[in-house]
Amino acid sequence: MPVGRDVAERHSLLPGSAFEVEWGGPCDIVLLTNFLHHFDLPTCERLAAKAYAVLAPSGRAITLDFIPDSDRISPLSTATFALAMLATTPHGDAYTFAEYQEVFARAEFLQSEFHPLPPTSQQAVVSYKG
Repeated sequence: MPVGRDVAERHSLLPGSAFEVEWGGPCDIVLLTNFLHHFDLPTCERLAAKAYAVLAPSGRAITLDFIPDSDRISPLSTATFALAMLATTPHGDAYTFAEYQEVFARAEFLQSEFHPLPPTSQQAVVSYKG
């Protein structure tokens, strides 16, 4: 892509189920925003593998979500969100960074990085294909 093009000119939206629609590719970035917490870890791994498959060699998957600390009870707002996912979805949860690292490693990503996003209650996990 030429430098200076607006992001709006370089992105596309795909209507339909993320599980059924073809994602196309190659993509520089796949955004998984406020999405993975609706599913169990094996389903998250399937989606991570689908993201990996469409990414360009130096592509990244960016996950934005409520990510609890390793104790799973802090911060309080994220623990409360995890409880809501457990109570209102068939298999959802708020996953720790270590769980996301494992999900993306199983999908063959080379590494994942944790990025806090203060002052919000959400964080980002950036997973690198190459």
